[in-house]
Amino acid sequence: MTTPIAEGTGGTGHGFGTAPVFLASISTILGAVMFLRFGFAVGQVGLLGTVGLIVVGHLVTIPTALAIAEIATNRRVEGGGEYFIISRSFGATIGGAIGISLYVSQAVSVAFYMIAFAEAFRPLAPFLESVTGFGFDPRVISLPATVGLAGVVLTKGADLGVKALWIVVGILAMSLVLFFLGGPIDGVEQSDMGMFAAVDNPVPFIVVFAIVFPAFTGMTAGVGLSGDLANPGKSIPLGVTSATLVGMVVYVLIAVKMAASAPPDALAGDQLIMSRIALWGPIIPIGLAAATVSSAIGSILVAPRTLQALGGDTVFPTARVNSFLSSGTGSSNEPRNATIVTAAIAIVTVAMGNIDAVARIISMFFMLTYGALCSISALEHFAARPSYRPSFRSKWYLSLIGAVMSFGLMLQMDPVYAILAVSIMIVLYRVIRSQRGGDDLAAIFTGVLTQATRFSQVKLQADVGNRTNDEWRPAVVMVNDRTFRRSAPIQFFTWLTHRYGVGTYLHYVEGDLDRETYQESRQHLERLVQMMQARRSAIYVDTLISPSKVSAIAQSLQVPGISGMENNCLLMEFSPDDEPAILEEVMTGVRLASAGSVNSLVLRHAEHFFGQRGLIDVWLTLHDYRNANLMILLAYILLGHQDWERGQIRIFAAFPRTNMDERQQELHDMIHSGRLPISAKNLRIFALDDNIDLEGLVRSKSADSDLVMFGLNESRLHERGPDYLLRHAEIRDALFVGAEERILIE
Repeated sequence: MTTPIAEGTGGTGHGFGTAPVFLASISTILGAVMFLRFGFAVGQVGLLGTVGLIVVGHLVTIPTALAIAEIATNRRVEGGGEYFIISRSFGATIGGAIGISLYVSQAVSVAFYMIAFAEAFRPLAPFLESVTGFGFDPRVISLPATVGLAGVVLTKGADLGVKALWIVVGILAMSLVLFFLGGPIDGVEQSDMGMFAAVDNPVPFIVVFAIVFPAFTGMTAGVGLSGDLANPGKSIPLGVTSATLVGMVVYVLIAVKMAASAPPDALAGDQLIMSRIALWGPIIPIGLAAATVSSAIGSILVAPRTLQALGGDTVFPTARVNSFLSSGTGSSNEPRNATIVTAAIAIVTVAMGNIDAVARIISMFFMLTYGALCSISALEHFAARPSYRPSFRSKWYLSLIGAVMSFGLMLQMDPVYAILAVSIMIVLYRVIRSQRGGDDLAAIFTGVLTQATRFSQVKLQADVGNRTNDEWRPAVVMVNDRTFRRSAPIQFFTWLTHRYGVGTYLHYVEGDLDRETYQESRQHLERLVQMMQARRSAIYVDTLISPSKVSAIAQSLQVPGISGMENNCLLMEFSPDDEPAILEEVMTGVRLASAGSVNSLVLRHAEHFFGQRGLIDVWLTLHDYRNANLMILLAYILLGHQDWERGQIRIFAAFPRTNMDERQQELHDMIHSGRLPISAKNLRIFALDDNIDLEGLVRSKSADSDLVMFGLNESRLHERGPDYLLRHAEIRDALFVGAEERILIE
């Protein structure tokens, strides 16, 4: 039984509007990477290459932003940001697997921004070295700053962080204005710059992309405030999408300005090249410090709320851990314990000190999260589940593009880590699924398959009139009440529908439809499904309640098959030892099938159980001209199953001597034209006269064969009665085939 997920993490939040979502997102987008590494990107891959980086990056982030905006309008949104939105729309199992990956990327982002914050003090390095006597190490700044930031957030909470965003965005805007007002660096003419100018021996494009991609991921920073928003269903879509689009435009303009203001070597080699271009250089380190602090504030506000929501939904294995992480303080339910854990992760990561290495780690985790989110979003569009009713709609193909781009770029950036990251998410999903019960991904895929089946059935049914005879394939229905007593019919049905055909097996329950017979039918259906799964059969199974077997067969012949087209074959079975009533049912079934222009297949089986599955004999007589092609085609369909992969077909034709030459030439022409795909050595033609007994001929040639096929003529069956099906008694397993359609073998 699936464990229900909590409706929220408690508390009422701060009641913010749309502005904090936009400010948190745009200040994170236009953050550390813009100031420190965007010049590196322009210098390494040139202006055109940088625009390509921006476009490729936004092929991931725009679909993700739209998917998040869509999901945010599906249900009432509370605390936990993206995790809450995902888990309430797609289920806690999917949400937990994505949420843990999302949390790690958010927690590591705090460290990334604090490392970048320390770089703002690099212009002061000579002064600091003269005062301390030691070389400048950014960790001297970043480690204490991270501890201080965590302390402020723990004591002041989200309210102070949001107020600080207004100041930060103001400084950020001023720094960008002064940057754009600046001119080329000394000694550079604006006309010297070109679209393709780049350093010699540049770093590979995908490496540069991995370094700068975190710049584009900040659009989700505001989503983490979901529990503190007055109207998250409105504020999240508007704030996230507007910040994403504004950020993309600003980055393109920055790339153009950089390419026009400095040579590639200077861009690639100077992390603070923007200060040399800006109208007033010191504004860039100030803007960097403000942007990185704001981004770090955004991340350290968002990450603990994600972790708190994960604990509230009991995603982690132990109750103690979940209780510790989910607990909050104050009326706004501040996630103090989760903030402590996040701060510890950030401090350890800050100790690494290398901004490029941390950027690549963040890129991988964000790519994994976005890829999973877009994949689920695309599947949800196809699944069309009634429970998924967002008021804002993205497009399925945009989500699909985002998913493909995410996973493709992961493999390009680092195949080993990409495969490892995906494997970790799969393991997380399986662990959470086993812990909570239920399978959210299976539910979505069930919806997808339901929609695909519905579409394909309608399309196939509408296309029936356009099909040609050479496209014929068996659509077989079988009604049987001896399902659990005989295995040969089910086994034969499995072979017949393995690859080329489709099959519907209906277990017959005698009686009127009432509560008792219905419950009985459900129990039989459960056994049937398990049986088919064990056999790895492609047969669709169900039950049918009817007062008589004959009425059940009549009903089944009038209902369309699961393939979207009418059933064209009725399969019946009996054993030579069966009582006469069963043979009468078979004869009636043949009559009903003939009335409905449905082909009849009657399997006579005994204890032989198809022997070694090695030899199929097809016997043709003068009366089987209409049946011949169907018999031969069915024989080849059986050989398509691995159980018959070493089998061979022999065709025996027995005609009156007066028709011998004509029929022999006809069969040889079919072989040479390819319409009869067998070799001449497997075709034997016999002339019948008064001295040759057909019964004895069949016995002498096919007594040891594993399956023998005979033609079935409905009028002759009812003339001769059950003896018509009991002839050739020495044959082990036999299939009688009566064709009501004209089938071609091309």
